[in-house]
Amino acid sequence: MFSKRSIRRRFLVQLIVASAALVVLFSSFLYLFIKQSIYDEKQSELIAKAQNISALKSLTSLQKRDMDLLSGLEVDLVILQKNEGAIEFVETTNSDKITRLTLIYPFDFEHSTYLKISRDITATKNLLQKILKSIFIINAFGFIVIILYAIAFSKMLIAPVSALTRRLANMNEHLLRPIKVDQLPDEFEPLGETLNRLMGRIQNFVKYQKELFIGTAHELKTPLAVIKLKNQVTLIKKRSVEEYIEALRITNQSVDEMNKIISDILNIGRQEGAQLEMPIEADIIEILKKWEGDFALLTHSENKIFKTHFQPETFTAVLQVTLLNQILQNFLQNALKFTPPGKTILFTSYLHNTDIVVDVIDEGCGVDETIDLFAPFKRQGNKSGAGLGLFLAKSAAEAIGAEISITNRTDGIDGTVARLVLPAKLYCLLPQRK
Repeated sequence: MFSKRSIRRRFLVQLIVASAALVVLFSSFLYLFIKQSIYDEKQSELIAKAQNISALKSLTSLQKRDMDLLSGLEVDLVILQKNEGAIEFVETTNSDKITRLTLIYPFDFEHSTYLKISRDITATKNLLQKILKSIFIINAFGFIVIILYAIAFSKMLIAPVSALTRRLANMNEHLLRPIKVDQLPDEFEPLGETLNRLMGRIQNFVKYQKELFIGTAHELKTPLAVIKLKNQVTLIKKRSVEEYIEALRITNQSVDEMNKIISDILNIGRQEGAQLEMPIEADIIEILKKWEGDFALLTHSENKIFKTHFQPETFTAVLQVTLLNQILQNFLQNALKFTPPGKTILFTSYLHNTDIVVDVIDEGCGVDETIDLFAPFKRQGNKSGAGLGLFLAKSAAEAIGAEISITNRTDGIDGTVARLVLPAKLYCLLPQRK
């Protein structure tokens, strides 16, 4: 019915073994408790009879006085060499399967005589056997009910996983639909969110891979065509040294442009490796302050104003720091690139509900919000670059479970707002040390 690797099979096997052990132990303890209670009562009864007989010091007087006291009993006097005052119970069964319970009770210490009082307890033994059988039958029935319930319960437990499996099995990279997390049990909600994030990354990968390949071929083809055309023109006739030098200079410039593109493409591969890094606990505010120190010198050297304001004082996260640094580096480099001299770049962080938001606000030329800025080889403005920076930033944000956006300012000043949001579900605030 189930394979050896089935979780449900292992659950049922372990439950059957545990339930069987529980039934045996419970039945045994219950039977022993009932048996001991009945035997204690029988033994107390025999001791009471023996005490009455011993008080008269004569079996003859007892027989004349109260024959009811001896009804159902066999009473004898025996001489034994035992410890003084010792009481002993003996249970015997003869060939006719008659079971008797015998009490050896002190009668006369001077003559080492003891009372031997026996009572037939065959009916009691038969009753105990019936009780034992009834206990095991009832517990066996309960065991069957437990197994049936366990089968139904295990099926209910794996139902969400089975539903997720069927849904994912019918999907491919071109037809991915998000899972409705609100319809899953609470225990499976993190799994649903993780799968949705994974499907989102797959969709973006499928969406951008074609653009990336086509864009790469186009970006490399253009400088190669320029190099080839310039060389063909140069080879048509002899030229001066200066003209050859100019041709080589243009060729080197085209080679440099191709090297930049290749370097950016290699960064994509490096980022995939960074996504496999083990997440570590890091203080986001400390990372922001490190970037503040690095870019303060760059903005000052380009005669630009760099302002910062970080809140809260500490915010601890478990993530790949390399990917976070790639996002921050891209935001700050773009702000520095597009902000004219004398203008301001604002680098801030603040809490929104329980999430932390990091903003890089510049006074540049703004962006065209009608295009997909995170697609590969999308450029804004007249600045140089391969157009892969935001594509890398988007991939890094998806890997750490964050969200990024690029929008124009709405305060009447030209420029953009590059925003990074780290959600509270993946990160936690730590109390400030005093």
